[in-house]
Amino acid sequence: EDVRLKINSRERQRMHDLNSALDSLRQVMPYSRGPSVKKLSKMSTLLLARNYIVMLTRSLGEMRSLV
Repeated sequence: EDVRLKINSRERQRMHDLNSALDSLRQVMPYSRGPSVKKLSKMSTLLLARNYIVMLTRSLGEMRSLV
């Protein structure tokens, strides 16, 4: 029973850490943050971040080719 409690506690802490990291990511992602905008889901946050990184990478490549 004590082992199970420790496992549960670690899992709770892991989920808190994951949620904190996703909240931090949401803070820097370019999407509307108005009061009427629903908070992005975990999956939506990750997909938006991935697409944003791809877009920035392509933009950087285009800028390098112009210079």
